[in-house]
Amino acid sequence: MLFAIDVGNTNITMGLFDGEKLEKTFRMTTGISRTSDEFGVFLGELLRMRNLPLDVIDEVIIASVVPNVMHSLTNGIRKYFKLDPLIVEPGVKTGINITIPNPRQLGADRIVDAVAAYHMYGGPVLVIDFGTATTYDLVNGDGSFIAGVTSPGIRLGANALWSGTAKLPEIEIKVPDTVLCKDTISSMQAGVCLGYIGQTEYIVKRMRKESGFDNMKVVATGGLGKMIYENTDCIDTYDPDLTLYGLRIIMDKQKQA
Repeated sequence: MLFAIDVGNTNITMGLFDGEKLEKTFRMTTGISRTSDEFGVFLGELLRMRNLPLDVIDEVIIASVVPNVMHSLTNGIRKYFKLDPLIVEPGVKTGINITIPNPRQLGADRIVDAVAAYHMYGGPVLVIDFGTATTYDLVNGDGSFIAGVTSPGIRLGANALWSGTAKLPEIEIKVPDTVLCKDTISSMQAGVCLGYIGQTEYIVKRMRKESGFDNMKVVATGGLGKMIYENTDCIDTYDPDLTLYGLRIIMDKQKQA
């Protein structure tokens, strides 16, 4: 089985694949400092709690945007799983072309999302990942990554709102029933959520216009992506496991090379 690991700024998301089927998913916090032994034991326990032995894993692939985690994580996998993980980095076969001037500036997560969106939904496709940051990445019909936009994530913006003001409270991030708000909480929810929906719709519209891709598909992923998807017509599909599927596709590409 393939163990796919996506190391994000907030969470480490993991998926266990049996062939092309995603069997199980796991999630742990990124921001805690862990040793290689702690990573190995923790990952092993996640499997054991689901009645899976360590030796059920025969392949591991990792995409990471947090370099400080990688030494302990990779060594933990080598020590406890007896496997050398494939790291998504320059030189790894992905099946798409990165045509921006400095490809090394592009995060591994964005590459993986682009691979998944193109191979699963075709091109041209715009993939939006609503994570700690929100990224909008455009792949054309030939499978070339041609442009991207980066903005602060919804939760990041909300945190700035209540931490940077003396009287505004921390709120639940959800879309209010109306924009005609009459209390502080709902007014903040409207500003954060409806404002973000407006940003999404404008960027999608602008990218569609400037690229000329009138038939462009729009695929969303990421923790809060479902909320945006359910409140706008500009997104065609929401796929919470898009990044994990991208990792599986990249691993398959290595076998075909």
